[in-house]
Amino acid sequence: MAKTLSSARTRGAPRWGLWLLAIIALIIGVVVWIFREPIQGYGSIASAYSARVACSCRFVAGRELKDCAKDKLAGMEVVTLMEDVETKSVTARFPLVASATATYRKGYGCVLEPWEG
Repeated sequence: MAKTLSSARTRGAPRWGLWLLAIIALIIGVVVWIFREPIQGYGSIASAYSARVACSCRFVAGRELKDCAKDKLAGMEVVTLMEDVETKSVTARFPLVASATATYRKGYGCVLEPWEG
């Protein structure tokens, strides 16, 4: 009888861990929604800046992209860099928010590709 009583309590008891996770996810979602415009602005600027600087570092200065990643400013650690050697371009991505590509053009250096912002 004791086993039946304790198993009945377990089945009917609220799952506090799941509720806590749901509340935390809701709070994070509300905070992201409230600050979405500054986050989008920061993401656009960070990706454009990183693409331009990394492209110049890679295709003008001739350094490796891994070495160029060291030149990112504080706070831009989340931005990832990818290069395309054939087109001489570097794409920077701010996860889930923005990306920008800079391409080396002889006589102009690295130029950001147009984006809609």
